[in-house]
Amino acid sequence: MTTSVVSMNNVIKKFGDQVVLNGFDFEIKPGVIVGLIGPSGSGKSTVIHVLLGMEKAQSGEAFVFGNSMPNRRLLGRIGYMAQTDALYERLTGRENLQFFAEMKGIEPSLIKKQIDHVSQVVDLASDLDKRTSGYSGGMKRRLSLAISLLGDGDLLILDEPTVGVDPALRRSIWKELHRLRDNGKTILVTTHVMDEAELVDDVAMLIAGKLQEYGQPARLKEKYHEDTIENIFLKVESQNETNVSHI
Repeated sequence: MTTSVVSMNNVIKKFGDQVVLNGFDFEIKPGVIVGLIGPSGSGKSTVIHVLLGMEKAQSGEAFVFGNSMPNRRLLGRIGYMAQTDALYERLTGRENLQFFAEMKGIEPSLIKKQIDHVSQVVDLASDLDKRTSGYSGGMKRRLSLAISLLGDGDLLILDEPTVGVDPALRRSIWKELHRLRDNGKTILVTTHVMDEAELVDDVAMLIAGKLQEYGQPARLKEKYHEDTIENIFLKVESQNETNVSHI
């Protein structure tokens, strides 16, 4: 029996009177890329925050590697990129990478090689010795992604990693994500770019606080008789709105 890397069971999360997650169930098996898609404000980041123990749900459970979250001992096995950048702007890009590599406990003899690799992936090698305060918004996103790629974590959780990134670099980033997946890593990516949902192993559609559809892109296309994930999402969203209006 394959153990789930990520599991969320009947999670309810409210902010005041607003229900963001309404009995949310979610599971990720090892060695796959899962794309969590949904409209802006649908709760994609909240799923991640509850999963990592950064937000406390009103009810339900979240597990990573079979352990109830939050669990500080697991953080070294997780690479996390938030939707907002958390960088030390007085430091250079290289100094930020060095700091986070040390925080992750990477073997000192491996740090330089890892920094060189991740900076190439995000196309920042020529800007590493510039202060982060002088970076553009897109460069800061790329540095945040590079930081999340440091180490040898078993699970990568990336919240909108390619926002503000040009198409050529986006292809390079997805090539690296596929390489990591092929090496046994498990990756959860949130995105509202529907083209990216074609690049994952499984698509999870979050609508109205629930997981409305979940499966391989090819299987979903066959089920809904559509040729794009975007069309499927619009159809599922429309069906949900119709069901709600009939309640």
